[in-house]
Amino acid sequence: MARQGTPSIPMGDAGGTAHETVPRTWRMHGVLSSSAHKFEAFLEAAEFDRGPWLTVAFGCGIGLWFYLAAPWQWVAMISAFLGMAVLSWAGWRHQPGRAFTLAAVISLALAVAAGVSVVWARSAMVGAEPIAYPRFERIDGRVLSREEQPAEDRVRLVLAARDGETGKAHAYRVNVPLSADSPELREGARVRLSARLMPPSPPIVPGAYNFARRAWFDGLAATGSAVGDVEIIEPPGASRLSIASAQRQLSRHVRANLEGTSGAIAATLASGDRGAIPEADEEAMRDSGLTHLLSISGLHVSAIIAATYFIVLKLLAFWPWLTLRIRLPLVAAGASAIAGIAYTLLTGAEVPTVRSCIGALLVLVALAVGREPLSMRMIAIAAGVVLALWPESLVGPSFQMSFAAVIAIVSLHNVRAVRDFLAPRQESWLRRMSRRTAMLFLTGLVIELALMPIVLFHFHRAGVYGAAANLIAIPLVTFISMPLVALALALDLIGAGAPAWWLVGKSLDLLLAIAHFFAEQPGSVKLAPRIGMGAIGLYVGGALWLALWHGRARLLGFGPIIASAVLMITAPIPDILITRDGRDIGIANEAERLLVLHDREGGYAQDNLLELAGTDQSPIEIVDWPRSRCSDQFCVFALERGGRPWSVLVARNRDLVEERALAAACMRADIVIADRYLPYSCQPRWLKADRRFLDREGGASIYLADQRIDTVAQDQGEHGWWRAPRE
Repeated sequence: MARQGTPSIPMGDAGGTAHETVPRTWRMHGVLSSSAHKFEAFLEAAEFDRGPWLTVAFGCGIGLWFYLAAPWQWVAMISAFLGMAVLSWAGWRHQPGRAFTLAAVISLALAVAAGVSVVWARSAMVGAEPIAYPRFERIDGRVLSREEQPAEDRVRLVLAARDGETGKAHAYRVNVPLSADSPELREGARVRLSARLMPPSPPIVPGAYNFARRAWFDGLAATGSAVGDVEIIEPPGASRLSIASAQRQLSRHVRANLEGTSGAIAATLASGDRGAIPEADEEAMRDSGLTHLLSISGLHVSAIIAATYFIVLKLLAFWPWLTLRIRLPLVAAGASAIAGIAYTLLTGAEVPTVRSCIGALLVLVALAVGREPLSMRMIAIAAGVVLALWPESLVGPSFQMSFAAVIAIVSLHNVRAVRDFLAPRQESWLRRMSRRTAMLFLTGLVIELALMPIVLFHFHRAGVYGAAANLIAIPLVTFISMPLVALALALDLIGAGAPAWWLVGKSLDLLLAIAHFFAEQPGSVKLAPRIGMGAIGLYVGGALWLALWHGRARLLGFGPIIASAVLMITAPIPDILITRDGRDIGIANEAERLLVLHDREGGYAQDNLLELAGTDQSPIEIVDWPRSRCSDQFCVFALERGGRPWSVLVARNRDLVEERALAAACMRADIVIADRYLPYSCQPRWLKADRRFLDREGGASIYLADQRIDTVAQDQGEHGWWRAPRE
């Protein structure tokens, strides 16, 4: 029997000609209708919820804009998805039974197009053209913001000034030493100073941190350091309370009552100011998986809102007249919302804090109206708001780690087996606490597994024992340290906060001891070379499918996750790493430790080379390697890769050499690396990575076995923050 609504096509005999009684277009219509029917049935069986996937599609559009290189590609992508929406509407508008599929396809296509458009518009509106070259400049400008960083012995200012050459208005970020600081050096003051300015730095090698991209969206044209004294031309005027000044005053007050690193962490919990935390302690927190406790996010905002809700609810319950006339949970929810918003603003309104505040407000609304508070729709709304306001946050680790953690928590607690495990039952307090502790450990483990690929992608190192460390640290900070900080601040109003500050210090000393203990264990840190966009894209796609889908279809998400894990584990280490200025190089896979041109312990470039080579061992200088031959100007050595020897010639300095001798040396080498312009007569057999090449391509990673060269320029396209000179 023919399916209802499908035209019946009589066929000829078995051996011969088929006689079609309907036009060919109707046959195609039937195929499309059948495909749509199957797709509709799949969506219904999987309980497809379009809401969260709209945010995912919007984020995909933003990601495509960053990934694609040129404006014509962005236009083509917007046009393609708008065309998909139009064709879907035209093809299925007469199919009332396909309304669900039609709405899903059209809305998702429009969301992708909107993502590309929004981030493109945001880039055009806020992007700041970087200065063309490093220079020394006398700046006359007004202070826009001030950030205190006592751990670095400096104050960081953002100044609005006019370019001395073009006359255009720019924003410069300038570091001022504490010795040149003054009470009047704050927002609104007009200052004059001399500074060494640099264009915002792109990645020094492929896979390194891209500060130029962040500076573009922050509106910064240059960064630099002040030289000499800072002259106050015009004081900031009458002192008025602002969020920034309140944040600084609160941070100073906390550090004045509690010294050392514990005071710096307490100031972070109270105001979001991380500038006083020493680098060694911050590294220990990172390597132990506890660095999220130093970034004001969901944990801190939730603790503030929950504590406010509980306190207000209990206090109002003592007033019988009010209890009988209004719904106390609504009043408590309103007070909690005010507290959450105030804390978010006070701590700097960073992306994790904004996301957490929006999510917490949605939870309060859900509780007030009797709806399920922990749902993917709540997370999707929070993510959608953040992406609509700051679409560039999508490619930053803060946004990705923040939402990955909360999605992992909600997904885990929405699993039926987990709900059954946590369901109330008649049992002893010991068994109840044991179940809660086991669930806390499982939650920490799931979060660590969800975050590790993202952390390795951005930072190339991740703490392995984070689940165990968080099992102790999260309850310590949530239920002891943060309440004690709030109590100490409250008691300071009457001058009685000293005992509370002493307890705060002890609790945070314990937190630091936990961080150092786990960070110093053998194998506590997992290192990884550069992870490709394909691997991280597979992971994100599989993880979102696993988290957002329902039923057995969600298990399909394990396929991309497993594939991405294989790609990450097998990611090759570059044989040669060359920084964008050519002054630092790293040779991997040859000795037990990384070979470097210059051993600059603790230097930014060397740290990046070590991370991307997947090692934390101290490097060896090439000149000290027995298999290299070095003169005062050059080093030459051979590498065996891909079944063949590679001869490498590296310049040690910029001393002039006789051109004929240099040309002869280049002819014998496969690769020549130098931080200067080499003459045309220098023609190696495969690659000449001199100043001209590095100016055009940026830093480079070389994989000799595959004869592949990855450069920074390959990942930048024609985006505004990449202004490499062209030959």
